[in-house]
Amino acid sequence: MKRILAMLTLGTAVLATGCCNQEQTTLAGLQPSAFETEIDGQQLKLYTLTNEAGMEVSVTPFGGRIVSVVVPDRNGNPTDVVLGFDNIADYQNIPSDFGAAIGRYANRIANGKITLEGVEYQLPQNNFGHCLHGGPNGWQYKVYEVVEASQNQITLQYFSPDGDEQFPGNVTAKVTYTLTDENAIDIAYEAETDATTVINMTNHTYFNLAGDPSKTVLNDVLTINADTFTPCDDTFMTTGEILPVEDTPMDFRTPKMIGAEITNYDYEQLKNGNGYDHNWVLNTAGDITKQAVELYSPASGIQLEVYTTEPGIQVYTGNFLDGTVQGKHDITYNQRAAICLETQKYPDTPNKPEWPSALLRPGEKYTSRCIYKFGVRE
Repeated sequence: MKRILAMLTLGTAVLATGCCNQEQTTLAGLQPSAFETEIDGQQLKLYTLTNEAGMEVSVTPFGGRIVSVVVPDRNGNPTDVVLGFDNIADYQNIPSDFGAAIGRYANRIANGKITLEGVEYQLPQNNFGHCLHGGPNGWQYKVYEVVEASQNQITLQYFSPDGDEQFPGNVTAKVTYTLTDENAIDIAYEAETDATTVINMTNHTYFNLAGDPSKTVLNDVLTINADTFTPCDDTFMTTGEILPVEDTPMDFRTPKMIGAEITNYDYEQLKNGNGYDHNWVLNTAGDITKQAVELYSPASGIQLEVYTTEPGIQVYTGNFLDGTVQGKHDITYNQRAAICLETQKYPDTPNKPEWPSALLRPGEKYTSRCIYKFGVRE
């Protein structure tokens, strides 16, 4: 009897030890150890920000990416509202922009060509003959250095050498993610250069506010504070025009379901963009106190407000997600499983001097802010 009791006691102790040694996952169900690796001599891990309201944001220095954003839904249930992967290997091996801090130049540059101070530079042509998101080896595939990290804030830095993807100038760039107690992600960008160059940083998070990326966002309700937009041709390159949204499917000045007109391919712009993949010219004119965009999920009750110092926002409805990628929790990401809200200078601004400038010169500092503020509706 004593032997049996001793064995039971030992078994209980082993179970208790195993339980205590079990890795603690994040609210999004991520295992931090799955993000631990070494790239280019730098040790990477997962950083998780939390606030008093129960919100959680996880970040990896690989590409300065937001991996998960957990917010309460209308019933108080913690809900991960962004797409991504649940391990660092997939971020390395599967080309994507999920959650990334994009640079040097977000969006497209026509034919990959810019001219600065009389010198023409040929950039990579990685998207229908144009340079997209800084080229095929843009900052979304680089390792950012962690400068500072705390419970609710992380600052990442990347040094981009002269000639990086053929862009001129040695550039030091920073992105700081701050999780506020008001359930907002406040993103601050900075950059400096030693030679004239162009900078246009943004965040490329894919949002699914229902927390169910197995389904589309077509029933979500979108509002964009913009009277005009910049149309594109069939290579997704801006034409240089600024056109009114009035009496077109591009009009989101009042709340409208994303899917209400998205397949109206009789309208040339939706055919050219394969849906919505356009830059809207914001009425906010760089005033970060004014709401630029609102997104709302009737399924979860979660809403997202966007504020920015930038003049434009690219709204992309996941048109090229095609079911070939499996993300977190082995969920297949099909077309329009998410929406991106990328605050930015307009596409191809370096070749359109009449538009807000993306030039950065020595002695100047590039700054930009974007706030993603979450809430719920009953």
